Amino acid sequence: MFKRILSAALVFGAASLAPPAANATPACGPRDIVIEKLENGYKEALVGGGLSGATQLLEVWSSPETGSFTILLTQANGTSCILAAGENWHGEMPAQPVADPGIAG
Repeated sequence: MFKRILSAALVFGAASLAPPAANATPACGPRDIVIEKLENGYKEALVGGGLSGATQLLEVWSSPETGSFTILLTQANGTSCILAAGENWHGEMPAQPVADPGIAG
């Protein structure tokens, strides 16, 4: 009996020390309010997007001024959820120089 209680205490104690899941619950709200915050608060503009299934719109917003970016998923009912956000956005990877096969590296 003592072993079971001790084991349970160790398991639940270890679980309580685990870090919380990152972005476990996405931030959601009416699309017009989310967009207003992205445009006015973060100076972001729509840079791309597309349909994700029949009823979802995936969008990428970014700011050339600040380098911030946000990825939104909007449902047909007008609710937008922030799936990801970050910094140092670049819209296109710079061209990588092609290695000369005659030069040993």
